[in-house]
Amino acid sequence: MTRVSTGVTELDNALEGGVPKGSWVAITGEPGTGKSILCMHFAWAGLMAGDPVVYVTTEAEFRDVVKQAKMFGMDFEQYRIYDISSSREASETPNIVVIDIFGLLKIARQMSEAIPTDVETAKKRRFAALDIQTLVAAIQEAYKILGVLREGGKSPTRHVRLIIDSLSAFWADKPAMARKYSYDLKISTHRENVTAYLVSQYAMTTKSTFGFGLEHIADGVFHLWMDDVENAKEVRRYLIIKKMRMTNHARYAFKVDIVPEKGFTITPLVS
Repeated sequence: MTRVSTGVTELDNALEGGVPKGSWVAITGEPGTGKSILCMHFAWAGLMAGDPVVYVTTEAEFRDVVKQAKMFGMDFEQYRIYDISSSREASETPNIVVIDIFGLLKIARQMSEAIPTDVETAKKRRFAALDIQTLVAAIQEAYKILGVLREGGKSPTRHVRLIIDSLSAFWADKPAMARKYSYDLKISTHRENVTAYLVSQYAMTTKSTFGFGLEHIADGVFHLWMDDVENAKEVRRYLIIKKMRMTNHARYAFKVDIVPEKGFTITPLVS
């Protein structure tokens, strides 16, 4: 079993050494619980291990991710970063390909322009930025830019770390479709050489995953939550590994701390 480091030593230890290579890991939780920081650690560990990274961010500009990561001792600017929305081709093979909302808009426009204009197909809808088909096309383009695809191939020839923060944006206006979209995404992009982190927001009102379905298709689930701040009078964050296939993982919860210069840390709540 080849395992992939999460970038958080204590979490790796709770997973028998890390996430099984090729897994899809859902990271679920309400805002402020540390989901995005956990993604930064995963990307950083990949860069240090020599893995190329595809970083999809729909909720923040990547420059803000870079600034925040630097506060936790992770300097992404040490590596070559290429934004898929750029009008310039990459001068050399990057270490990270960034796909933000502007990159998705660019890909959606290209896909729409490629639709034949004859009468029969003219009725087809135009592709939207926050569309699963657009996301799949953008990820495939990122693989090409990273140079990890053989001619005509779809499966990367070397291990890639894929981060999507967050998937909830793709079904924000139609949460009932989340399960179908999750399956569509997995069928199109799941590869043995790709280990993925997929962030999903929790609805504040129901305390359940916004968009039912992602947890069902995931190989693993890291769930994060916090105590009610009005009652606790402080921010207390937690993490539990709800599932991880092929892994005898820890079954207990961890207290989460987000520490300057260190980032995401966890401490078991059992002695």
